[in-house]
Amino acid sequence: MSAETVMYLGAFLRSRRAALDPEQVGLPTHGYRRVAGLRREELADLAGVSLTYYTRLEQGQAQNASDSVLDALARALRLSDIERVHLYALARPMAKHRAHHRRSFHVRPETLRLLDAMSDVPAVLMARNQDVLAWNRLGRALLAPHLDMSAPEDPDRRPNLIRMLFLDAATRAMYANWDSEAALAVASLRYVAAHFADDVGLSDLIGELCVDSPEFATRWGDHPVQLCISGTKQLRHPVVGDLELSFEALHLPEAQGQRILTHTATPGSPDEDALRLLATYSISSPAAAADAAPQLTEDQ
Repeated sequence: MSAETVMYLGAFLRSRRAALDPEQVGLPTHGYRRVAGLRREELADLAGVSLTYYTRLEQGQAQNASDSVLDALARALRLSDIERVHLYALARPMAKHRAHHRRSFHVRPETLRLLDAMSDVPAVLMARNQDVLAWNRLGRALLAPHLDMSAPEDPDRRPNLIRMLFLDAATRAMYANWDSEAALAVASLRYVAAHFADDVGLSDLIGELCVDSPEFATRWGDHPVQLCISGTKQLRHPVVGDLELSFEALHLPEAQGQRILTHTATPGSPDEDALRLLATYSISSPAAAADAAPQLTEDQ
């Protein structure tokens, strides 16, 4: 277990212990409590483990916790199903030979052909750290009309969706509910990071965002965890206006955590009409689409 993984495990346990109200687990709340939530000894007692062992686990001095101990802690902390999976991932990180730098991802030609064939669906191929490895024309027109179509092909210019969400003004302006979108993005990144704890690219990205974005750093420090595979996004697109779209993240087997992010509109809705208009616009006027986002962002 790497030092970073040990740090994440201890921090996650502390964050969930602090968030649990003693009354929720039938403990008295009278008297002075130096810290919020449960004390270490209270959690250890609820989980049926020794205080010494739990303290060592939280401080990163104990490894290879058994399934029974992890299950007991999850029950005592009242973790959700996703948080339970996250706890196991932190306690049992993947071996270091699974680590990859974000520039080393290989994109299969068959995947690129699939993206191109989805001409009526905005589609983006993402690495596990949300680097954009490829996109189809409509995917780029929807999510990054101010960037070149060829940007994902160059590792030095390769867009990253979560970096853009926090650091790119044009991208921020497109999300009607930016706070909710940012919270979901951080919680999803937390989930992925636990499963690929030794990924250099992920660590670099997290470190960069913690330094460059106080908003990211604050959310990251809260240790949110969520599996984000589907949902709804509300966009204020600079070309076609307001959009409400459903999204799905389609995970590719044996592809190092790569997934295809797709967006669809309700059939017969104004959103579907807007997507069709955007598809036509991106084909007939790609340069105009690229110029539209920065210009409209400055006017807002």
